Order: sequence, then structure tokens, then C-alpha cells
Amino acid sequence: MQDHSGANVLARLVPDSASIKLTRGLNLKLLGSAPLVRLDLPVAATFAVRPMDVPGLESIPRLLHQVGDSVLAGDPVLASKVNPEVVFSSPVSGAIVEVRRGPKRAITEVVIEPSRQLDFRAFRKPSLSSRDQMLETLLGSGAWTLLRQRPFNTFADPAVTPRDIFVSCFDSAPLAPDTGFLLQGREEAFLAGLRALRTLTSGEVHLGVAPHSSDLFRWADSARVHTFDGPHPAGAVGVQIHHIAPIAKGHVVWTIKPQDVAIIGTLVTEGIFDARRTVAFTGPQLKRTGYVDTRLGAAVAPFLGGNLKSERVRLISGNVLTGKIIPPSGHLGHFDDQVTVIEEGDQPEFLGWLFPSYPRPTLSRTFLSYFLPNREYAVNSNPHGEQRAFVMTGEYERVVPMDLYPQHLLKAILFRDFDQMEGLGIYEVVEEDLALCEFACTSKQPVQRILREGLDWMRGEA
Repeated sequence: MQDHSGANVLARLVPDSASIKLTRGLNLKLLGSAPLVRLDLPVAATFAVRPMDVPGLESIPRLLHQVGDSVLAGDPVLASKVNPEVVFSSPVSGAIVEVRRGPKRAITEVVIEPSRQLDFRAFRKPSLSSRDQMLETLLGSGAWTLLRQRPFNTFADPAVTPRDIFVSCFDSAPLAPDTGFLLQGREEAFLAGLRALRTLTSGEVHLGVAPHSSDLFRWADSARVHTFDGPHPAGAVGVQIHHIAPIAKGHVVWTIKPQDVAIIGTLVTEGIFDARRTVAFTGPQLKRTGYVDTRLGAAVAPFLGGNLKSERVRLISGNVLTGKIIPPSGHLGHFDDQVTVIEEGDQPEFLGWLFPSYPRPTLSRTFLSYFLPNREYAVNSNPHGEQRAFVMTGEYERVVPMDLYPQHLLKAILFRDFDQMEGLGIYEVVEEDLALCEFACTSKQPVQRILREGLDWMRGEA
């Protein structure tokens, strides 16, 4: 086990219910937020297990079932070749109908058609005093894949004891769902999940909450609560880690989302892998927005039928800054609790380079929108320019509330300078932490792609 004593001292210096005020960042206000109502829509026709959503699975996972096989909710469907004990399980009971593959025959989705009745595989209820039992149940049920490990944001290594575990209990991204509403009716499962996570770490379970967050998060007697006040990315767990107990070389921490904490809580109290997921359907191209109760990996098609304002739309599993494009026949991402629908920006703008053509969110005083920070906008996917020389100054620092030099870090990644990448803090960041840099960048650099390539290269060299 790693020596994390120095970091634990730092964590203890932060008192419970500490309030941290952030000033750098940007709230992107878009049309199409989801009101706090649940939409009564048909059950998804298919569900998918998506191993490619979990970074760190270099080898193609091993398929444990074939097309036509029947599975229960919680039955393992895929297993990692590097860590065979790490499995991906079915979120529903039913039959495997398709195995979709991408480049180099990599498995992108295992598609399952649900049965009329939801049947669960039973698992042993672990003791909260036994870390070994907890590991056995989480690994065997597939719930382990809901945990992520930093640095590098890969799947959690069961052979490592993390210094701390972090849960961000609010999301500050554009059109993000209300976390308290997502957990309505699952409060006890969430608290039980926190107690389970406490047995996995040698340090603390930390919760990051907003000033207006649900009181649920302050009832957690097995976690330490820290209040974050400020613009996006205040809700990003990496930003919260940076201000609570930063990651240095040799440190390992885990992160997990609140709904996934509730899944673990149900697992340890009831012995079933209940992969329920409440999803916010948002965006200016939806006629009706709101929340849908479904399950992990649900097909999005039933929720979009007759609900689109036009055919020229971009479907995003996640938010507009960090989400992944999916086709109309696609499925919800492994970690996502939001779907965003915006206009496809595939139409040229007449003299768009010469003058602002329509209102949109911006950091530039060139646009009148800069002086209307509370206005909501209908955006599209047009990047408004092409990639050019990487020579701007100070743009990234305005939107990153961390003690970092993002531009210098990205250039060190491009040059593959190992020492500079370490010194400039690559262990502290993942794509979502610097996603606003990509929005603010006048050089149109693919910031998140560059950072992911750097993280993967560093992990291979370490």
C-alpha cells in the first residue's frame, strides 16, 4: 500500500463543513434546462454495457456470453483481460441481442433486450467491517466499474487502497441535473453506500456540496462535508480534490458519482445490483425536457421520439462540454445522468468571421452577450473557427480555479516532456477539469483530447 501519510495530514487540516469560495470559472447558461418533474415515457427497448467508457482497459474485454444467451440483472457480461476480477454486469434481465464493435474489433457495446419481468442475481451481503468481503461483492456484481481512480481517471485498481474517496454531490456543468432530485427515494441507499465506501479507504470519504444542496448530504455521518461556492467547474470532483487534499506523485484516490453510491448502497443492504438511473433530458432542441427513471445504459431513442424540434440535431450523452456524441440508436454512457440535444452546427455562417452573427455565450467583449451574463442561449455545435497557432495568453487561467498553468501543461504534453508534465500538475487533472479551456480557446485547440493523450502516455511511462 502506498504511503499517504502526508496527504492525510493535509486532509485533516480541512475542518468538516468547510466553505471554499471559488471565483474563477464560467457558468454557461443555455436554454433547455430540465424542470424538476419526471416524464412518463416508454421503457427503453434495449440496454447496453459500454466498456469503452472506462479509460484504462487497453485490451479488448473478454466476452462472457454470446448473442442469444439469457442473463439476470447483475450477471457478468464482460471481464477485463488485465484484471479478470473486474467485470461489467448486465443492468437488466433479458437476452443479449447484439455485440457492437469498433476499430480493431474492440467491443463498444453489448446490447441486451430486457425481459418483461426484472429478475436479479443474488449476491452476498458484505460486512461493513470486512474490506475483503466488500471487495468480493463489488467486484462480482460489476458495481466496481462505477469507481474511478486518479491520477489518470482509469478504473479503480482493487489491489490498491486509496488515500481518500471523493464524491461531488452537485454538478455545475451546463444544464446539469439536480443531484438531490436524482436521489429522491434512494436516500437510505446513498447513506449506506457511503458507509460501504468508508471500508475501502485508509483515509476519508469526502463530499463536495453546494450552498443550496440537499440536506441529505449533510446527514452523512461516515463522510466529511465541504461546501463549494462559485461558477463552473466548482462541481467538478477534480477541482474539489485540488482544494481539499491535492494529488501528488504516488497518491491514489478514487471518485464516484452520487447515483452510483446509491447503487452500491442497495447492493450491500439488499444483495442485488439495482442499476437504476434517473436521467435529465435537456437542451434547446427538445420540445419537452425533464427527468426519466430508467437504468444504466438505456437506449435514448424512446425518449426522443416526437420530442425533437428538428432533424438537424446533435445528441450528447452528458453535457455540452464533456459529453460524447451518440447516434439516435445509441445508449446512455456508463457514467452519465444527462442527455443534451443541441442544433448541429453544420451550416456555414455568412461573413461569420467578420461580425457576431447571433447571440451566444462568450468570454469576449467583442460580443454583446458578454455584458448579459444571465441570459440563456440556444447554442449549436459550430466551433466558429479552425485550429490555429497555440499562442494566446491568460485565457485558460480565467476559467480554471486551480493552482495550475494549463497552457504550459498542454504544451509540455505536446512535446512529451515527462518532467515538465509532472511539475505542472498533470496528476491533478482530467478532461472535465479543463473542459472550459476548450470553450474559451481562441486557438481552437482540442484541449481534452491533448490531455487524454498525455494522461495515457504518462500512465504508460510510470
